[in-house]
Amino acid sequence: MRVLAILGASGHGKVVADAALHAGWNQVLFFDDALPKEHANGPWKVDGSSADLLSSENLLESVVVAVGDNVLRCQLQAKVHRAGGNLATVIHPAASVSAFAALGAGSVVLAGAIVGVNARIGLGCIVNSGASVDHDCEIGDCVHVSPGAHLGGGVRVGRLSWIGIGASVVHGVSIGERAIVGAGAAVIRDVGDGMTVGGVPAREIHGVTSARPV
Repeated sequence: MRVLAILGASGHGKVVADAALHAGWNQVLFFDDALPKEHANGPWKVDGSSADLLSSENLLESVVVAVGDNVLRCQLQAKVHRAGGNLATVIHPAASVSAFAALGAGSVVLAGAIVGVNARIGLGCIVNSGASVDHDCEIGDCVHVSPGAHLGGGVRVGRLSWIGIGASVVHGVSIGERAIVGAGAAVIRDVGDGMTVGGVPAREIHGVTSARPV
């Protein structure tokens, strides 16, 4: 029986659980440090804390970190790796992933998403529902491509960056590390490290320093 341990009992965790069950896992087990205050995540119970996962036999099964925050997801993945856990890659069967694409351990590709030929996606990334990552894109570790966002061919995105819901990035554009692309933005030129951009066409939004989406 295939069992997947999911670290992160959140809304995103529910979506990952649903994708995993559709993809052939027989059972999911949730772990979250909100226990015991939060003892359930939708139809699933929370089986323990992160410490329980990292010290139990559940670590011998496949593990995925289902946390939306890029920085925290990256940190938790590192903990799982150091503890000897096997980081799983979850691909919803309703997603289209080229046989010539590469997905890093711990990444998830959700329903309706498309990953094109020769795309390279790093560790712990989220390609969310209905998003597309076209041919020859290079996506760094722990990037989140939000629902309905579209990356043209040859786009590069640095680690820990966030592409907001419904955003579009034209082909060949480079986005730096820890950058934020706002919801619905149209990115037609390069975005530097740590920048937040929004609008059509996208321009820098000053005074925003958080690495999290706004």
